[in-house]
Amino acid sequence: MPPSQRIETIDILRGFAIFGILLVNMALFNQTIYAQALSLNEPSGALDRLARWGIQFFAEGKFYSIFAFLFGLGMAMQYRRAQEHGTRFVPFFLRRMLVLLGIGFIHAYLFWIGDILLLYAVLGVVLLVFRNCRPRTLLIWATVVLIVPLLINSALLGLVALGRAMPEGAAMVDTALAEQQRSYQALSAQADQVYASGTFAEITRQRVQDMTFIYFTWPFMAFNVLAMLLLGLYAGARRIFDNIAGHLPLIRRLWLWGLVVGVIGNLAYVVAGHWSNRSDPSPQLILALIGQTFGAPALSIFYMTSLLLLVQAASWERRLQPLASVGRMAISNYLLQTLICTTLFYGYGFGLYGQVGAAAGVLLTLAIYALQIPLSVWWLRQFRFGPVEWLWRSLTYGYKQPMRCPPTDTSGRSRPASLGGRP
Repeated sequence: MPPSQRIETIDILRGFAIFGILLVNMALFNQTIYAQALSLNEPSGALDRLARWGIQFFAEGKFYSIFAFLFGLGMAMQYRRAQEHGTRFVPFFLRRMLVLLGIGFIHAYLFWIGDILLLYAVLGVVLLVFRNCRPRTLLIWATVVLIVPLLINSALLGLVALGRAMPEGAAMVDTALAEQQRSYQALSAQADQVYASGTFAEITRQRVQDMTFIYFTWPFMAFNVLAMLLLGLYAGARRIFDNIAGHLPLIRRLWLWGLVVGVIGNLAYVVAGHWSNRSDPSPQLILALIGQTFGAPALSIFYMTSLLLLVQAASWERRLQPLASVGRMAISNYLLQTLICTTLFYGYGFGLYGQVGAAAGVLLTLAIYALQIPLSVWWLRQFRFGPVEWLWRSLTYGYKQPMRCPPTDTSGRSRPASLGGRP
């Protein structure tokens, strides 16, 4: 879609999500996935604890949810445009997801295990099944999908409780959980050493091992992502973003419910999560998961509706406009964050791994994002797409896309550039 036809509010939301994603990911750049699973490396200083709790309350699970919502919305808009132009959508979208899968694969295995693009590519194919569903059906499916992880974790808790109720069962369960914890601690210690001082080749071998563990976490994360994809598809089917002003009453109601449910849910997540271990099923862990299951999507909806309401005022639209540039090249900025942070933290770079606390991580996030805003604005004055977006688009369509912005005439207006006869 040419820039003149883009809905700038969507780009603003996407640019805002890029900041929150970095805020959450900063901890995983600086410690292992095993440490997160075991709730190891809890901060000891008051400022770091406050920063960690703030990130858990305001950010964890919220910003990849926004990204997933916008991904589903984008698919709905692409599908509608394909129908209007009489073109075949499914082959196009499958090529698009295949290219995204390749980008995610390179990102995950050669740069950083926290990649989300692989999961988006896989679930994007799943989303094709729902493309012709009615809006009400999409809401029902989103609710069902959201509840599935709670049922899985509740079943695990029930099995643990049943095992402990049997003769000698408690000792066996505790022994198995303790052995699992020792195994994770050993894996975490090994990974810490490699990431802190290893060469690029050594860290790449470690990433391959860690990605196996990441795939085991997918069943718990994928349902939340799919639910937000479906909500984005719902918003596209309702054409909410085609006429934001006409949907303001709905947006205000969603803003209020998102705030109420988001605050209650995330309080439960932070408080109950503080007294639980993610690798040990317990009632406290279930309460924390319930809080995050509903609180994270609710707060992400609150964030999105807040921005939608703000941009209705011309003054706020001007203030937020630079975020649209970040959002137009969101994947490039997401991957740039990886390049910057792995260079700062890993052994083949500046070797700051494990030395940056949660509070300092917030400041570092602000600094990196503050650089990405003017960089994105400058880049899009010269080019039509971000570099990775250009590659994604070119490989999807099967031919090189025009990259340079059209030249301007003496009045400052753009002159149409020839595309060589290609559509």
